[in-house]
Amino acid sequence: MEPEMRPARCEPEGCLVAAVRLPVRIVVLVVVVPVRMLWDLLALCARTLHRTVLRPLGRCLLVIPFTWLWRAVLTPLGRGAGRLVQYLVVAPAVWGWRYLVVAPARWLWRYLVVAPARWLWRGVLAPAGAGIAWLVRHLVVVPALWGWRWVLVPVGRGAAWLLRTLVAVPLVTLWRWVLVPLGRGLAFLGREVAAAFAVAWRVAGYVSRAAGRAVKWALWQTVGRPARWFYRSVCAPLGHFARDAVWRPARDAVRAALSTARRTLRRALL
Repeated sequence: MEPEMRPARCEPEGCLVAAVRLPVRIVVLVVVVPVRMLWDLLALCARTLHRTVLRPLGRCLLVIPFTWLWRAVLTPLGRGAGRLVQYLVVAPAVWGWRYLVVAPARWLWRYLVVAPARWLWRGVLAPAGAGIAWLVRHLVVVPALWGWRWVLVPVGRGAAWLLRTLVAVPLVTLWRWVLVPLGRGLAFLGREVAAAFAVAWRVAGYVSRAAGRAVKWALWQTVGRPARWFYRSVCAPLGHFARDAVWRPARDAVRAALSTARRTLRRALL
């Protein structure tokens, strides 16, 4: 007989993920959509302000004057100041360091430190080295070895046992059974919140763009289209009528009057 087919069970971790993820994403989406729409509106206003006002104004008031100042004033002054510092400060300082500080210091070190130390080593310390070695061995090395073997090693072992029993074991237990599960839970919740924010930000972007298109369409239908119709149907014919029936005849009459006045004045003067 074929084995009995059992329905697949939901794993505990998958159930927990599904139970946490959906409410978190719903709450985050409700919070993020107004923020994203406000952000897109502010970004649009900022781009428009930057392109139309700030960039030309900054170029005229800052970039062009500072570029001219840098090229025509500051660069030549900097080069001249650098040369002055090189010839008046750096070169004399290098010469003084080399011939007034280093050379006397070398002479003093050689004859006041090295030579007396060499004489002291050859004449005093080297002959007395055997006795000093014996004293150091019996007064320092042997007591130090005894203290290390019979005092410090037992005390260190006892302290290590106490630290392991009273500190290390409780800390390991706390880390393994409390902090690690708590950290995993917080990390899981943080990942879910971050993923929810990312998804909500993308969805809010789609909603914001759709709302922007809807507002644009509504403004065009309520303001733009009537304004275009009014301009084409009313303002343009009135403007053409005023230009052809009023402005041009008046202009021609004024020109004719001025021409007649000039001819009359010329004849009177001649």
